[in-house]
Amino acid sequence: MPHKLLFALQQLHKAHWRHAAEGNKPSETTLMMCIARNTHFGKQGLKVSEISRLLGLTPPTVTQLINSLEVKEMVLRQADPEDRRVVRVNLTERGCEVAKKAKKHRDATLSKLVDYLGEEDSNRLADLLIKVHTFLQEQDHTLDLERLSTNGDENND
Repeated sequence: MPHKLLFALQQLHKAHWRHAAEGNKPSETTLMMCIARNTHFGKQGLKVSEISRLLGLTPPTVTQLINSLEVKEMVLRQADPEDRRVVRVNLTERGCEVAKKAKKHRDATLSKLVDYLGEEDSNRLADLLIKVHTFLQEQDHTLDLERLSTNGDENND
């Protein structure tokens, strides 16, 4: 059974889920979609810390992605008008278009997947994937606790 599960996870990882949105990396596209989804009319944009929290990435990783997208003129950094120390990240017009296309492609792909699997299997798959995610988070937490308890300060009685 573990071999079948490993094979299935490897195949899923290799699958072409990502839509190469105008030459951007999947992580860059995900970041643009995050900004588009979480920046509401009249809001100045998102802080790196907000993007980091929303995507579950480290701030340095988010900063690298923003740097890359800024060079491509997909995002724009601006100082917060209320606190000049804070930098806000917005999509440019071009970034908005790419994010919209990527969202449309993602939604169409998911819709086709639901049609292919059927609603019952789609819901079962979603429940199982959430359960896998919970398991992996618990394993990470357990490993973190083990690392804390064995930090090299053990007594050799």
